[in-house]
Amino acid sequence: MVVQAKYYYIAGFFLTVSPPSIMEVGKHALSAKKTFMMNLSAPFISQFFKEPLMAAMPYVDILFGNESEAEAFSTAMDFGTTDIKEIALKTAALPKEDEGRPRIVVFTQGALPTVIVENGKVTEYPVIPLKDGELVDTNGAGDAFVGGFLSQLIQKHPIPECVRCGNYAANVIIKRAGCTFPLKPDFQ
Repeated sequence: MVVQAKYYYIAGFFLTVSPPSIMEVGKHALSAKKTFMMNLSAPFISQFFKEPLMAAMPYVDILFGNESEAEAFSTAMDFGTTDIKEIALKTAALPKEDEGRPRIVVFTQGALPTVIVENGKVTEYPVIPLKDGELVDTNGAGDAFVGGFLSQLIQKHPIPECVRCGNYAANVIIKRAGCTFPLKPDFQ
């Protein structure tokens, strides 16, 4: 199954369990010209698992995270900034095994625009605004964003459409208690 996959997404939490497995998947993705993606997952990953994170980073084609994870990564890397756009640019520019395929960095920021670096260029995408009282539970918002993003990526849609679907999925989940979705989504 692993060999047949075209896309690989690994949460940063897995760095706490089996870095060699991540490296094996990353190297396979590189040699087979497949897409390897990772999520920073939590600030403590950059703080306490920097060595395996940075060993895997050269294989990462798309990196996801939120603003607190980005800031923790910046601190761990001594980037000297808390500006999310600057952190994204510096992260995208880190060494990569496949230099012909630049790293894409995707940082969400809650109610603030989603920051994307693609081909060395920063683009901000606004999130879907909430009305008063609509915010119920932010648990799972980041995972929902990534799920929406990936649902479009695997269909070969461009990055703006991936972000639009990611923002849609996060918007749906934060309006509900727990990590639940309606029976029938209305993404169009």
